[in-house]
Amino acid sequence: MKKMLYIWDIEKAIKEIVEEHNLQINYEFNNELSSPMSFNISTTTLKFNYLEVNGYLSKIRIKESKENLLKVIIYHELGYYVDYKKTKYDLRTFIYGDEEEIEQLKAQIETNAWEYGRTLVPKELVDAYDKVRELDKMLIKGL
Repeated sequence: MKKMLYIWDIEKAIKEIVEEHNLQINYEFNNELSSPMSFNISTTTLKFNYLEVNGYLSKIRIKESKENLLKVIIYHELGYYVDYKKTKYDLRTFIYGDEEEIEQLKAQIETNAWEYGRTLVPKELVDAYDKVRELDKMLIKGL
């Protein structure tokens, strides 16, 4: 049976990456989160649910350690932070926009998070990052 990652394992990985890139963000465990990780721009806080993280990691079928796959999803979440720092979106679209405009904005933010997250990834994990990005698209579509 594959090893489960615990709260302290995830916190350690986040702390190492945040310190390595000198990012000014907070992180916390939240067992009510319905996704593995979420980045809150207004509080600059990366939240994670370790059970959701482990469930997500169990669906990723590539030859890579759980620890490295965890780093990949952390880099993707940090991509939201980098995107937020570089791009000033008109967030009123979420309130006043029609469905199509909202979906376009969400898609743009998601694409940017993957792109900017990739700029943080060390060379040895770039291939894994790209594979997880492709698999993530399929997981979202339920394939």
